[in-house]
Amino acid sequence: MPPLRIPAFTAVSALGDGRAAMVDAIAQGRSGLRPLGPHDFGANPMAGPLDTWVGRVAGLDQPLPARWAHWDCRNNRLAWRGLQADGFVDAVGAAVRRHSAGRVALVLGSSTASIGATEDAYQALDATGVFPPQPDNPALHTLHSLTGFVQEVLGLQGPAFTISTACSSSAKVFAAAERLIRLGLVDAAVVGGVDSLCGSVLFGFHALQLVSPDPCRPFDEARQGISIGEAAAFALLERGAGGLQLLGHGESSDAHHLSAPDPDGAGAEAALDQALARAGLSAGDIDYLHLHGTATPKNDEVEARLIDRRFPPHTPVSSTKGMTGHTLGAAGALGAVFSLLALEHGLLPGTVNTRAPEAGLQGRLLLAPREQRVHTVASHAFAFGGSNCVLVFGRDDGAGS
Repeated sequence: MPPLRIPAFTAVSALGDGRAAMVDAIAQGRSGLRPLGPHDFGANPMAGPLDTWVGRVAGLDQPLPARWAHWDCRNNRLAWRGLQADGFVDAVGAAVRRHSAGRVALVLGSSTASIGATEDAYQALDATGVFPPQPDNPALHTLHSLTGFVQEVLGLQGPAFTISTACSSSAKVFAAAERLIRLGLVDAAVVGGVDSLCGSVLFGFHALQLVSPDPCRPFDEARQGISIGEAAAFALLERGAGGLQLLGHGESSDAHHLSAPDPDGAGAEAALDQALARAGLSAGDIDYLHLHGTATPKNDEVEARLIDRRFPPHTPVSSTKGMTGHTLGAAGALGAVFSLLALEHGLLPGTVNTRAPEAGLQGRLLLAPREQRVHTVASHAFAFGGSNCVLVFGRDDGAGS
């Protein structure tokens, strides 16, 4: 696969707005997780507060600017914040001037989209007997609302679609965008993912007994489950050499179970094999591996076994979920941003909160940040239903990155 250049990327999460906030958190080994408030996100007063920690983005109570009021919801407010960070809107505007609005695609991933706004409407119905006035854009209450909002803000006229495959959603957007560019349908693509906290997610994962009462501890022998977070992450892909690059991608669906991974990791391994083949690399060529690492017992166990059998013992690996929480549909794009930052700064994140790595990762799992120049990074994103995606990124030193 011909590499694609990544001239701009950014993210907003519980660690703060933009790349500088993320680099600072990586260097300090800082977590953005905080206890969930007793009345947050549709908490049931009859059932008591949910005992868990979340990666909450501060300042999302302010509505969108009046021009975008018809798209107003927590998820789109988070997307707006992400678009403003690191001059990303300006970078997209420059791409539109280079290629025209019709030649720039938009591919975004989300698992919740605006469902929080729909929850609010039903809570109002329960309290008053009537729905609140609907916004003048009924498309707000759809899974595609995120992409519709971002397309309108950026003024893009190329292909635009939403991918929703749970926690691999915004990793798969990179693969979809690469295909659009390679087939000549567009010359550039904005990709990313946005997911925000809401009651359906928090109480849904709690019903599955997957939520930890303490800050999550990926790959720790004493891990108890996930901490849920929210994030917006975006990147711009274009043809061309130099700088940071998407080198390969791989996708698979093992369809083993609705929520549990294939116990042998066959689907995850197939996605890894595809990504490495497209990049023209072997597992031994990967300098750093950003793990999915959710801190659930089964997912971490399967991923650890995959690493142990496929990667050399000296390959450093880590999970960043202890910093941001599991951002669900945004996790793939957020993992891509962590990977790109590792390439850009030579700073590898530690696995925050983890103290006793399980046996398969001892000596591999970074518990503290490490300064190390890397040229190739792979990032895992594995989801419910066995929807797997692996991305490979690189840095072209010869072009002055």
